[in-house]
Amino acid sequence: MAHKYVLDTHALVWYLEGNPRLGQDAKMVIDDPRSELVLPIIALAEAAYIIERGRTSIPDVQSLLKAVLADPRLEIYPLNWEVFQQTLTATAVSEMHDRQIVATALRLCTLGHIASILTKDDTIVAAGLVPITW
Repeated sequence: MAHKYVLDTHALVWYLEGNPRLGQDAKMVIDDPRSELVLPIIALAEAAYIIERGRTSIPDVQSLLKAVLADPRLEIYPLNWEVFQQTLTATAVSEMHDRQIVATALRLCTLGHIASILTKDDTIVAAGLVPITW
């Protein structure tokens, strides 16, 4: 099965902004036209919230959605029953939004994919539940 890369909120936002804080390995993955990218719906919701609060250079939520929908490699992944069940096993990640991102990667693994998360979030990294690319 294919390697799937799960985007954390800041990886998505920083990539779209062209922000130099995005890790070089994460940038290479997102730039690669062969990469299979997965965007948990919670990360998309968080990105929209950040934009609404004016905490990014992305001008508005519609610009975010246009960029996301224009990328055919990007799969928006729902918060469904199976992902929710995975959140119950990811208790090493205390913040629920981050736990749902980790749970998405765990769900992909249970489906036979190799999955890693594009993140620099210290809690997700320290949990050691899934590989990290940054």
